Amino acid sequence: MKKNYCVIMGGGIGSRFWPFSRETRPKQFLDFFGTGRSLLQQTFDRFKQIIPTENIFIATNELYADLVKEQLPEIKDNQLLLEPTRRNTAPCIAYASYRIQAIDPDANIVVTPADHLILQEHHYLKNIQTGLNFVNKYPSLLTLGVKPNRPETGYGYIQTEEGGADNIQKVKAFTEKPNYELAKIFFESGDFFWNSGIFIWKVSTILEAFHLYLPDMTTRFNQGLGKYNTPEEAAVINEEYPMCQNISIDYGIMEKAENVYMLVADFGWSDLGTWGSLHDLTEKDEFSNAALKCRSLFIESSDNLITLPENKLAVIQGLNDYIVVESDNVLLICKKSEEQRIKQFVADVSIKFGDSYL
Repeated sequence: MKKNYCVIMGGGIGSRFWPFSRETRPKQFLDFFGTGRSLLQQTFDRFKQIIPTENIFIATNELYADLVKEQLPEIKDNQLLLEPTRRNTAPCIAYASYRIQAIDPDANIVVTPADHLILQEHHYLKNIQTGLNFVNKYPSLLTLGVKPNRPETGYGYIQTEEGGADNIQKVKAFTEKPNYELAKIFFESGDFFWNSGIFIWKVSTILEAFHLYLPDMTTRFNQGLGKYNTPEEAAVINEEYPMCQNISIDYGIMEKAENVYMLVADFGWSDLGTWGSLHDLTEKDEFSNAALKCRSLFIESSDNLITLPENKLAVIQGLNDYIVVESDNVLLICKKSEEQRIKQFVADVSIKFGDSYL
C-alpha cells in the first residue's frame, strides 16, 4: 500500500457547466448535490480509504492553490502540483510522474479527474485495487472502461480484444468523441466501452511511454532531473511546463502504445462533463423534468433541467428539452440537445461583454 500513489487532476475551468462553473471557482470545487462536499473533496475522500493520505497529490492550476488548500486542509503544500499554465492531461501526468519517481521509483499510480461522480464506492475501490495489483505485476498502461447505456457523443470510446483475466482486456482501439451516428453504432455493437479517463500504471511504465511517444516532452521534464521533490522544482516547472505540447494523454500515448489494457468497470460512473449528464443523474418528475437546489413548477413541459439560487422559484410553461441556469450575474437558457455549444457561448460572451461574466 505504501508504494501506491494517487494523482487527482483538478485544473480545468469546466466551461461546459457555465454559468454555474466559473473561472474563479470551477466545477471541481462545487457541491452539485447539496452533500456538503465538493466533487474534489469527494474524490479525495474515496482515495484516502485505500491510499495513504501523504501519497495523494492534487494537480491543479496555480490559480487554484488556495481553493484546494481551503477544501482539503489535511494535505501539505508539497502534495500540490501547481501548473503555471493549462496544457491538457499529458504534461500534467508527466509532471506528476517525474515528482513521484523522485520519491519512489517503484511506485504504482492511479490518475483520476477530480470531477467524477461514483455511485457505488465499494465496487469502485475494489476495481482500483484490482488495477493496482495488475500493473504491479505487468508493465502495462491500464484504463478503466465503462459499459455504455446510451449513444453518448461527449465521451471517448475503447474497443477491446476478447478474453483476459480479472475482466482485464487488451485494448484494440481508442476512438475520440464520435458523432451521434457513430456513437449509436458503437452502443448497439456491444463491443465498445466509454473511456472513463481513469488510468493506473507503474511510474516506470508511464515514463517509458513518454520517452517513446512524446520525446520532446520528456526532454523538457528531464531538465529538472535531480530537482524534483526539492525546493528547486518550482523554477524548473515554471520554465519548462509552458513549453510543453498541449495534448491529452489519450492522443499522446494511449492511442499509440502497444501495452494498453482496459479493466471493465461497473460502479455507477459519470464524469459530470455536461448538464445533460447531470440531468440523467438527478431525480425527475413524471415528465423527466429536474430541478437542482430550487423549487419549481413545470406546466406542459418535459425533459428540462433547472438550476437557480436556493431561494428562487421557477415556473416553467411550454418548454421541452431545455437547460435553464441562473448563477450570480448570468442567466443561461439553452436547448439541452445543443449543450455542446455552451463553450462557444462562453467565448462569445467574453468577446462581447468581457471576462466579468466568466
